Amino acid sequence: MNKSLINSEIMAFDATAYHQGQFTEVSEAELKGKWSVVFFYPADFTFVCPTELGDLADHYAEFQKMGVEIYSVSTDTHFTHKAWHDSSETIGKIQFPMIGDPTGVITRNFGVMIEEEGLAERGTFVIDPQGRIQIVEINAGGIGRNAAELLRKVKAAQYVASNPGEVCPAKWQEGEATLAPSLDLVGKI
Repeated sequence: MNKSLINSEIMAFDATAYHQGQFTEVSEAELKGKWSVVFFYPADFTFVCPTELGDLADHYAEFQKMGVEIYSVSTDTHFTHKAWHDSSETIGKIQFPMIGDPTGVITRNFGVMIEEEGLAERGTFVIDPQGRIQIVEINAGGIGRNAAELLRKVKAAQYVASNPGEVCPAKWQEGEATLAPSLDLVGKI
């Protein structure tokens, strides 16, 4: 039986990313000390992937205001990420690091490798400043993700982390009422 990744610490990795016109080294240590989103996708130069990454790029400033860094990851190389960034208007908007994982180490660490294809599932992982995974979402290949919904989930995760004893109900939006689980609430929601 697979162990849940929720609250597990991210595993060690070293990789090269394409970020703001440069090749940069990224490791799990960089993800600690701040909130991070690791956003796996199958491959560069494909169909659903650029729509998702473009959506993230459009919301990137909002994530940054919340102190969140985005890391996109595929099993392509950092060279392929640069070529895609340079040739696609949609991907050219990306300001977050695009990590290359040609060996599949990171993809396997997060449990989203499609072994028969050497590609990543559409996996989204929200990591807290202690390096622990707080949100896991994995979509089938044909189902694109929504950056606005991811933003909402990260806000909820940050709220819960900052407000012990409170939880965010379904569809919670920033500023709305939360719940304080207690015996008094049992059977009354």
